[in-house]
Amino acid sequence: MSAVFHFLADMPLIHLFLVVGLGAALGAIPFGKVRLGAAMVLFAAIGVAAAGASVGAEIEVSPFVGDLGLALFAFAIGITSGPNFFHSLRTSWPVMLGVAAILVAAGVVAVPVGRLVGLEIDSIAGAYAGALTNTPALAAAGGTPEATVAYSVTYIFGVVGVLLAVNAALSYGKRDADVPQELIEMAVRIERTDNPVASAVTKMHEGRVRFNRIRRTEDGPTEILDPAEELEPGDVVTVIGPADDVAQVARELGHRSSHQLSADRRSLDFRRMTISNPKVSGREIRELHLEKRFGASISRIRRGDIDMVAMPDSVLQLGDRIRVIVHRDQMNEVTQYFGDSTRGLSDINPLAGGIGLALGLIIGHIPLPLPGGGEFAIGAAAGTLIMGLIMGRVGRIGRVITTLPYTAAMTLTEFGLLIFLAYAGTRAGGQIAQAFASGAWWRIAILGVVITLVTSGLAYVVGRWLFRSGGTRLSGMIAGVHTQPALLAYANGRTNFDPRIGLGYALAYPAAMVTKILVATVLSAL
Repeated sequence: MSAVFHFLADMPLIHLFLVVGLGAALGAIPFGKVRLGAAMVLFAAIGVAAAGASVGAEIEVSPFVGDLGLALFAFAIGITSGPNFFHSLRTSWPVMLGVAAILVAAGVVAVPVGRLVGLEIDSIAGAYAGALTNTPALAAAGGTPEATVAYSVTYIFGVVGVLLAVNAALSYGKRDADVPQELIEMAVRIERTDNPVASAVTKMHEGRVRFNRIRRTEDGPTEILDPAEELEPGDVVTVIGPADDVAQVARELGHRSSHQLSADRRSLDFRRMTISNPKVSGREIRELHLEKRFGASISRIRRGDIDMVAMPDSVLQLGDRIRVIVHRDQMNEVTQYFGDSTRGLSDINPLAGGIGLALGLIIGHIPLPLPGGGEFAIGAAAGTLIMGLIMGRVGRIGRVITTLPYTAAMTLTEFGLLIFLAYAGTRAGGQIAQAFASGAWWRIAILGVVITLVTSGLAYVVGRWLFRSGGTRLSGMIAGVHTQPALLAYANGRTNFDPRIGLGYALAYPAAMVTKILVATVLSAL
């Protein structure tokens, strides 16, 4: 068996992909109703590296590989979360302040507890970084042997312990009030006599509903409804949106009609199309002037597994599946315009990806001054996440598309995550033997458990009861507070990649990364 571990030590790439495959296989094994999924790659890497160290085989993965995986993961998370992040930021900035306060409180608790169990400040700073699973914080703490040992001892419970909080949040999430409702389409007969304008009704419902078809007379043709049109008594229109909002619109305007305008395909037809034309991606629907050019309208956008109402200011992305309503003789022309090719699902957009990752890495390495002297950098993960959020929000600069198709972004997210977890687990596992040989491991472990439980407990309490966050989004926030991709992967696996998890993670992660680096720097200077 010793020969196997020495072989893996000589062949780090074989080791890397072996633990990815082994971890994925273990992650598929159910523990009751729970599967750990990609998180098991981390533990597989720890186990293999620790076993190798026990027979004198130093299994290592290049930090370059770990940085690459983490940068890809963070950038892709930013790209997919960007469109919603800045919208949520206006109301969620208190969450970021709350994240910072939680992590400062964990640092304040760490010092007296660490002193109580007889640890020096380097070990306390390393335990803080490990209990919160943050490698940049370890670097900020000086990376001394004592800090590294403490980091390795506390890292494992830093992942396992927080699973409790994530599970609690996901269990509470079953009662979330912010669950996205299924979109429905309903025919409504207008009874109001004040001739309301369609766009005014949409605005009254904050853009959650829209109108797409209208029939003026009983035997008349079904036409695309212009948002500026007035609705007259006797008109039959179709309304699309979340079920509760559509039902409310029906009550406000008249009553539900038995007519199914979508079934009338004498002049109008509809089709699902994939956005694969780069000239369309990154543009708002109103910029395309579809009504004027083709007499066409987009009623729905499907991004990943999520359906959205198509509004004039909705930004289209490569890989989006759109539902287009158009006159039958224009269908082929519209299909060619949007592309409707599966290429739109998998184009990784290397131009935007390469430039975005490079700029994110530069941002992550910019030295920032500290009070009283010294400096720190936020690191590659935070820099690429911030750049991804910006590029995901912008969508297009001139002719350059700054986003990735949702499917491609999810692929890069998972690939980068698996590579990083294999690297992080190998690094921690290779140092476990040294940590236990030091004799101080049990005191370090006690401190790590305290820091992890204080942080995850405060994150759960503050997120649920102070900020009234739904449990699904809260699970992403807890993973973001701990800057732990394995926990994000676990929560995503439990919810089939619910977008609220990624949004919660993206809101908490930047503030958590910066705060941990600052707190670790301060701890090491005490």
